[in-house]
Amino acid sequence: MIRVLEKNISDKIAAGEVIERPYSVIKELVENAVDSGADSIICEIKNGGKTYIRVTDNGCGISPDECEVAFLRHATSKIDTVYDLDAIETLGFRGEALASIAAVSQTEMITKVRDRKTGVRLVYKGGRVLLREDIGCPDGTTVVVTDLFYNTPARAKFLKTDSAESGLIIDYISRMALCYKDIKFRLINNDKILFSTAGDGNRFKTILRVYPNLDEKHMVPVNYEENGMSLEGYISTPALSRSSRISQIFFVNGRYVDSKVMEKGVTFGYRERLFEGRYPVCFLFLNIDPSTLDVNIHPNKMEVRFDNDGAIAEFIGKAIQSTLSTKDAIVDAAPAVYERMEKLEGIPSFMRDDTRNTDLFRTEVKKKTETEQANIRDLLKSMENRKEKTPQDPGIDFKFDKSILDMPDGEVSTKSYEEKKALESRGQEFKRIEIYEPLLKPFDFNDLWVTGCIFDTYITATDSDSFYIIDQHAAQERVFYERLVGGYEASEKVRQTILVPLMINVDYSQLENSNEWINTLTEMGFTIEEFGGNTFRITEIPMFMEIGEADAFLKEFIANLKDNNTMRNTVVINKLITMSCKAAIKAHDKLSLNEMRALLKDLAECRNPFSCPHGRPTAIKLTNYDIEKLFKRVQ
Repeated sequence: MIRVLEKNISDKIAAGEVIERPYSVIKELVENAVDSGADSIICEIKNGGKTYIRVTDNGCGISPDECEVAFLRHATSKIDTVYDLDAIETLGFRGEALASIAAVSQTEMITKVRDRKTGVRLVYKGGRVLLREDIGCPDGTTVVVTDLFYNTPARAKFLKTDSAESGLIIDYISRMALCYKDIKFRLINNDKILFSTAGDGNRFKTILRVYPNLDEKHMVPVNYEENGMSLEGYISTPALSRSSRISQIFFVNGRYVDSKVMEKGVTFGYRERLFEGRYPVCFLFLNIDPSTLDVNIHPNKMEVRFDNDGAIAEFIGKAIQSTLSTKDAIVDAAPAVYERMEKLEGIPSFMRDDTRNTDLFRTEVKKKTETEQANIRDLLKSMENRKEKTPQDPGIDFKFDKSILDMPDGEVSTKSYEEKKALESRGQEFKRIEIYEPLLKPFDFNDLWVTGCIFDTYITATDSDSFYIIDQHAAQERVFYERLVGGYEASEKVRQTILVPLMINVDYSQLENSNEWINTLTEMGFTIEEFGGNTFRITEIPMFMEIGEADAFLKEFIANLKDNNTMRNTVVINKLITMSCKAAIKAHDKLSLNEMRALLKDLAECRNPFSCPHGRPTAIKLTNYDIEKLFKRVQ
């Protein structure tokens, strides 16, 4: 028998699609608060949001005659016609939030519009109105949700611990605060203020407020526009990475989303810049034409669908590659050096800050126990022993290209004196400040002045404000790799005939579009022909491949036909990496000064001169300030 469900049953079913846990309530209410035009939003939870949730905003409020209508299913002010679904620019639009929340909790709403003296207070329980009254209150809306899932115990039973549920909410509010930098967000958990943002429009300052453990020295800004799309935010340099994608946060048109397409774009942008299994930190905000985006594919609005996935991924990849081609994205050696020095010194911070302050030293020592004083005396004694061994440490073999000293004046640098002065006048003096907005600086290896080589392995060079150490093996490996890849992709492939053809079998679904992937294999240097049924025979393979490598590549190629990005990689690229690695100069291979200059000139012409094909950096830098700090010239 087919019957129409009663309202209380259908409301609970609908609520289950939208409200899965306390985080879902917070998400819906905060999105409504943002859409209301608020510039201040306060979120408070208790017990992970299971017993108490409050969201207060100073937005436009809801007029008294529309308050109860707002709690009806599919009641919304965001869309009027079906055509509005093709260009949604608000966070909320379904009109299910308040109805779904009220159906599975006790919900209280206090709201007031700006042109009225009093507001309205509504109390719902299980979707039914318990109370409506006028009330004095500030402009905006406050929604309080208690006893969540009191009438759906099965759903309440599957909630996680209080800390786990609150973690989801904290994570969400943190991300919303990043996106809406002009809105003041305050988050209160169990009567304790976790964080409060300024809402002053400074996104980087907000990021550091919400994520205080983030190393801002390794973050650089992204600002890129192309074909009506724009991308802004911050990404980490190759010096900062994680073991998972948990630190990759994406927004599309102000909406926080989980997007495999944007993940793919990030992977493309960091290609060959990080070791396999390492992922960058990024906060990316994508803005595109709403008509090219579908946000109506899931009730929780966490997923979006792009009209052209490939174009979006390529755009993000280009934006990241452009950003990583700047001076600020070069690996900074200073943090590692500072950390190493502190470990070597092994002395208290009050002594490291100013060892000349003997009064401070005596005062601090008196506070220590006898054992601690003995430890400090031992440390001081060991430091004195080390000092006596300076300036030459027999454990370090420092080599310098003496040919530099024998050269006439003016020939030491790759630049003339006039060119040096011109570059210095254009260069910006580095100053140590508490930066909130990092500044991007263009970088070109041609601007470096080669000064020598240490350990017959690392080329040293300078520019107007920094000192660089370039790994000669990694640098030439990058040069050779790009030449090999360029030749592989641009020229006609040289094939070798194999004595015993390789046989591959494909699925019938893959057989239908065989013309497409056969053409791809042919362009890569294979000769392939049908052999009956769903079997194909390969009679020629690329010249630089061995039979085993070709067989492995073909198997992976067939297994990943649905993913176009993997078709041309794996064995082919790995083989080119190996070839470039073997051909490059090695550590301890002595180079002349002219050879060093020529290597840097070749490196400057590379598409990605900042890392070798394995992901290791080709160069690291120390700024003038970093060096002065190491010598205790500055604090």
